[in-house]
Amino acid sequence: MIEFLGFISTLLTLYVYILIASAVLSWLIAFNVVNTRNQAVSMIGEFLYRITEPVLRPIRRVMPDLGGIDISPVIVILVIFFIQSVILPNLARALM
Repeated sequence: MIEFLGFISTLLTLYVYILIASAVLSWLIAFNVVNTRNQAVSMIGEFLYRITEPVLRPIRRVMPDLGGIDISPVIVILVIFFIQSVILPNLARALM
């Protein structure tokens, strides 16, 4: 069971990296550093959007408008860090 919790922690870490990549790509697109007409950029952007949007959408609905600044990825990353540092270790101790 401990190995399973380690696997969950690894998946959560991978999701944090995906959130960061999605945020960086959105900035690069917003500042016209990369062009979405490029097929590779478009495919990567679509993949990241499909992976992150189901988690970010409910948070965006609840958060007030901050003038075009989207902090929903930061909130999700903080929640993931809380899960990894508080919930998973306590769950592992309870299962031992």
